Amino acid sequence: MVINKRQEAGKLTIYLEGRLDTSTSPQLLKELGTALKGITELEFDLTLLEYISSAGLRVLLAAQKTMNDQGTMIVKNPSEMVLEIFDITGFSDVLTIK
Repeated sequence: MVINKRQEAGKLTIYLEGRLDTSTSPQLLKELGTALKGITELEFDLTLLEYISSAGLRVLLAAQKTMNDQGTMIVKNPSEMVLEIFDITGFSDVLTIK
């Protein structure tokens, strides 16, 4: 998985590419641990994300919980397959998806 970030003042956009699964989710979790300090607007761009597992969903949920205290979080451009996973798991009701 490739993680790219763009930060402008209090807004952080994270671009994910590849697979967010058991082997790659610790990398994203570690990245978020330091990157969210002072962030009031978090955006995940999933345009190039091919797959997300339950481990990846847990990382997004943890980020959402953090951002509930700090500001807002948006998930953008999920593929049909990733969106279906969000729907099946109920994450469509928890995350703001655009």
